[in-house]
Formats: sequence, C-alpha cells, structure tokens
Amino acid sequence: MKQEKEKMLAKMAYMYYVEGRTQADIAKEFNLYRTTVSRMLTQARQEGIVQIEIKNFDSTLFELESYAKNKYGLTYLEVVPSADSDFEEEQNGDMFSVAAANVIRRAVQENQTIGVSWGATLAKAIGKLEKKQVQNVTFIPLAGGPSHINSQYHVNTLVYELSRKFQGKNVFINASVVQETAQLAEGIMQSKYFSQIRQAWDELDVAIVGIGGPLLSGASQWRDLLNTEDYAVLQENQAVGDCCCRFFDEHGQVIQSDLYRRTIAITLEQIKKVPVSLGIASGKEKAKAILALLRKKYINSLVTDQETLLQILKEDGDEVV
Repeated sequence: MKQEKEKMLAKMAYMYYVEGRTQADIAKEFNLYRTTVSRMLTQARQEGIVQIEIKNFDSTLFELESYAKNKYGLTYLEVVPSADSDFEEEQNGDMFSVAAANVIRRAVQENQTIGVSWGATLAKAIGKLEKKQVQNVTFIPLAGGPSHINSQYHVNTLVYELSRKFQGKNVFINASVVQETAQLAEGIMQSKYFSQIRQAWDELDVAIVGIGGPLLSGASQWRDLLNTEDYAVLQENQAVGDCCCRFFDEHGQVIQSDLYRRTIAITLEQIKKVPVSLGIASGKEKAKAILALLRKKYINSLVTDQETLLQILKEDGDEVV
C-alpha cells in the first residue's frame, strides 16, 4: 500500500511540475479536494520524491499514460508497471489489484448509482478495497449470474462486498446471464421484479466493468453457458471479446445474434452513456478487445498494465512505441 501511495504522489508531482497542470485539474481527475492535492504535493516534496527529477518511478510510464490518455480521449488512465520476470508475476498481479482498488475507491462518490459486472479480475480488485463511508450510494449488477462458479466471483457477491465497504445499499439479480430462449430473457427483462435494475441501468453515474478476451475454452467463468451454435456464430463474426457478456468484433461492432437476445445484461450503448465507464483489464491477449472498446468510446476510463497498453498501441498500428 505504501508503494501505491508513493506512486500516486509521484504521479501528481509529474502532472503538476512536468506537465504544468493546475491543482484544480489534478483534483478533478483524482476526485479529490484541491486542498488535498496541495497537501499531497507538499508531502511529495517533504519525502524527497520531488527533487531535480521524480524519484522511484520511471517517468516514461507517466509519459505513456499521458500519450494514450490523449490518443483515446480517456477521462482517466491508470497504467501499472509490468513484471520483469516470472518470479515477479504474482507480485505484479497483486499490485494491479491494489491499483484498480484505489481507482474504484476514488470513483465512488456520494449520491451515486454504481453498476458493476463480475469476474476474477474485479473480485480481486474489490478484495483489496479499503473501507470508505459514502453517503447515499447504491450498487447495481450489470449482468446476470453464471450457472456454476465460485461464489466469490458472482455479481451479487461483488455488489454486496462493494456496498459493505462503502456502507451503501445494494440490489441483487436473480437470473442467469444466458437464458435458454430469447423469450425467457425478454420476459425476465420486462418483469416487474426486474424494473428497478432496468431503470437503474439508464441512470448510472459509474459503471465498473471487466473485459473478456478471445474465445478460448476455459478462459472465462461463464462461457460454459454458450452452446456449440453460439461459438460457431461468434467465430464466424470474428468476436475478439466481451464486456458485460456482450460480444463484439475488432471494430467494436456488437454481434447481434440469438445469444445476444438470450443475454440478461446492460447493453454497450447504455454503458457508453454513463458519465464514468471504468474498464479494468490486463493481459496482452485482451489487447484487441480493449482497443475495440476504446475505439467505440464504450469506456472512458481504464486500468491496465504497461505490457497490455503497449500491445494495444501496437494493435492500433501506433509507430510511436
């Protein structure tokens, strides 16, 4: 946690002293009071992080963040250093979860409705969250649950954990993400019990989502719900990934199919309208999926790692890196 705090101090120092941004601008980006930013910049000086150069962290990482943030028009981008060796991989994964948790913590503010998807990446990040009392905040699931999965990854578990750590309210979902027929899915979506969730999806202040990668067997905790025909259609349409269980191709075009109509989940167009749509994902294999979402502006904030971001830029034909 100390390393993450030092990284934040160093990042603020870089933005203020190197990029020349105002304290008010930095405060807005981090969802902090300007006085808090001023105090943290003073702390950075007192602890020797600010001298002739920014110590302890390679400023090229911040330059990469700044470049990609501007390139894709992101509201916020957090890039975690990648592991230098297999030995560091587990430690790096823990660092990623802590970084994602801190971004989530800053994103959650008073009087908000916050949607969350599910999966291992989000579960690990939420597990690293420190408690924070927030007034009048409600957490909503963005997709139905899986059929067979470790309960710690279930959307209702994550919604409950978030509401517990922020002392907020929650709404649970009682439906599998993929139904047997489109008629069943439509019936659930239009039912009276589902109306609160359906309405909340159009009134979200923040959406926190994971991003699924290629169609690899066993790569997800819920794709066992897909049948042979589903896989065939997705492969035919060259699906590169999914977000909230909505599949899309490399251009970000949503794959409209029977599976789409059988799915209980928010749409990507709804996510696009959310003021803060935060994607949390790492892994070079997910680069095409993340890039597709960035191109279509479905997410406006991102937490990823350095290696993944470099792969995203490479997939985008960027010659700068």
